[in-house]
Amino acid sequence: MDDYRLIADEIAAAITDGQLRPGQQLPTQRAFARSRGIAPSTAGRVYRELVRRGLTSGEVGRGTFVRAAAGPGTGGGPHVPLTEPTGAPVDLELNYPVVPEQSALLAGGLAPLLRADALGAALRPVGAAGTDAARQAFAALASDGSAGWDVAAEDVLFAGNGRQALGAALAALVPPGRRLGVEALTYPVVKALAQRLGITLVPLAVDESGVLPDALAHAQRSAPLHAVYLQPRLQNPLGGSLPFERTAALAQELRRLDLPAVEDAIWSFLRPGLTPLAALAPERTVLVDSLSKRLAPGLTTGFAVAPAPLRDRVAAALRSGGWAPGGFALEAAVRWIGDGTVAAVATAKRADATARQLLAREILTGQRVRADPCSYYLWWELPSPWRAETFVAAAARASIAVTPAAAFAVDPRRSPSAVRVGLASPSMAVLGRALETLMGIAGGEPEVVLG
Repeated sequence: MDDYRLIADEIAAAITDGQLRPGQQLPTQRAFARSRGIAPSTAGRVYRELVRRGLTSGEVGRGTFVRAAAGPGTGGGPHVPLTEPTGAPVDLELNYPVVPEQSALLAGGLAPLLRADALGAALRPVGAAGTDAARQAFAALASDGSAGWDVAAEDVLFAGNGRQALGAALAALVPPGRRLGVEALTYPVVKALAQRLGITLVPLAVDESGVLPDALAHAQRSAPLHAVYLQPRLQNPLGGSLPFERTAALAQELRRLDLPAVEDAIWSFLRPGLTPLAALAPERTVLVDSLSKRLAPGLTTGFAVAPAPLRDRVAAALRSGGWAPGGFALEAAVRWIGDGTVAAVATAKRADATARQLLAREILTGQRVRADPCSYYLWWELPSPWRAETFVAAAARASIAVTPAAAFAVDPRRSPSAVRVGLASPSMAVLGRALETLMGIAGGEPEVVLG
C-alpha cells in the first residue's frame, strides 16, 4: 500500500509551507503513529520517505529534524545540495572559484578558434574518444611526473562534464541493484547518480587519514561489492588527502579483493605531487576529472582515464548515456592546455585557495575545523549544543548558505553535527564578513522552536 506516501506528502507540504520550520524536531515514530492512528511500521515508512526526499534528517540518539525545505516546484525527488544555486546572498554552499586574471587568459586562447576555418572544424560533433589532439592534450594534463604517473593518450575518454564522466564510470562498473563502496561522507552527486542508476551505496569506515583498507573487506562480508568510489586527493567534504602509505595499502587491497575503483580527481589540481590511486592500481582504476573547477563551470569538459580492461565498458556507457563532449568546448580546452592557460589559472587558484583557508582559520580560531591548506572548503564540527540543521537554519536567517553534514552522509541516520563551508564563491571581503557572522552564531544558543 502507498498510504504512507500520502501521509509523507502532508508532512512535506507542511515543511514547504513553513508550518514546520528548519531545525524543528518531529515526534518520535511511536508518538507519531499514535497521533495518526497508524501502525508503528507505517510511521517508520513515512519517516524514511521524508529522509529520502531530503526534507528531514535523523540523528542517532537525538531524533528526526526538519531540514531546510527545497521549496515549491522542486518535485518529490531527493534534494541534492551543491547542484543548483541556493539564492542566498552569501553562498558558502556552492564552490565556483574564479580568479581575476582568468577571463583575460581564457579570451586569449579563444581568439584563434573564432576564425571561420577553425570554428567550422570545432562545431563538428565528436564522440567519447574525442580527437587525437584532445587525447594527447588531456593525457598530458592528467599526467604528473612528480607523482610518477604518465597517462597514455589512448586511455582518455570524454564527456560533456565531470558528472557525466562520473556517471559513465559508475554505470560501467556497477550493474543496477549491486553495491558500490564509498566514503561514509561523500560527494552528494554520487548519491544522486547511484539512486538513478539503481546502485546501492555501502559506507566505508574512515579515520583521520581516510578510508581504512580493512573497510573494503568488512563491506564484502555481507554481500559482494562491485566497485569502490574514492576521492584520495582533497576529499569532498572533509578536504583531506590520503598519505602515500594509505593509498598504497588501498591499491593492494583492491587487488586482493579483485575490485575496480573510480577515483574522483576533480579538486586534485589544487594539490599536485600527490600520488593518485590510478598510479598504484592502474589496471583497475578509472580516474574522472573535468575542467569545471580548474577553469569555469560554463566552459567545461569532463574526461575519464580508463585502462584497457575497462575502457570499452566506460566508452559504451558514455555513448548509451548520450554524454558526448561538445566539440567547441573540447577544442577550446585543447588550446587552453597547449598555450599554458590551464596551468596559469590553476596556479592562481592554488594561491587563492590558500589565502582563503588562512582567512578562515584566523576567523574560526578555537573551532574544530578540518581542511587541507590548499582546499576551497572546510569541515566544521559544531560546538555543543548546535546541531547541523539548526545551525544551517540560523545561518540562512543571516542570509548565508552552508551545507549540513546530512547532504554528504551515506547513512542519513549517522550524520554528525557538522557543516561544510565553501570558500570559493564570494569575494574575500564578503567571505570574511560571512565567516565572522557564522562565528558569532556558533558562540550563541540555538533558537528554541516549539511544536
